[in-house]
Amino acid sequence: MLTDAAFTLGGTPTSWAEVFGFLTGALNVWLVARQRISNWPVGILNVALLMLVFWTSGLYADAGLQILYVVLGLYGWWSWLYGGQDRSRLQVADTSPREWVALAVAGITLTAALTLFLDRATDSTVPFPDAVTTALSLLATYGQTRKRWESWWLWIAADLIYIPLYAYKGLYLTAGLYLIFLTLCVFGLQQWRAARRPSLAIA
Repeated sequence: MLTDAAFTLGGTPTSWAEVFGFLTGALNVWLVARQRISNWPVGILNVALLMLVFWTSGLYADAGLQILYVVLGLYGWWSWLYGGQDRSRLQVADTSPREWVALAVAGITLTAALTLFLDRATDSTVPFPDAVTTALSLLATYGQTRKRWESWWLWIAADLIYIPLYAYKGLYLTAGLYLIFLTLCVFGLQQWRAARRPSLAIA
């Protein structure tokens, strides 16, 4: 069973779901940074595993977030293939001012609503951190589906909160995974920022 302990880390059992989530998660972020289309099916498998990990750990917002990741993963898969001009492959681009305003409003609203819900309707011990990381992750994923290079900054912000949050919940392997994510996000930021420079030169 995926919920069975594979080994014990720091005195806390680590499930097989967390182990496989670690492996598929690291591979997924590397594929995204390299702009490989295969990141989407790998990512969908990863979020299915993490959904199980988070639910059993009481991180309900993060668990629910994985369902949205599956939907966004399918959309991102299609968008990267056909979301460019004339249904061509999507290219890396800047986030427009209008998008930034929409993202800010959505992020603040979602964080406030989720914090209230988790505090009053669940037994979550970390309602605000769970909510704010959920909001940041959704905004970053949207940017990823549209190949907005600044989305990596949102992932970096989320990872800086996720790492101590998962350690606090005893998910040490997942905390370690997000430390790797953080490194890969810096790499992805550099790769995507460089990929959009030629378009500026043409403009």
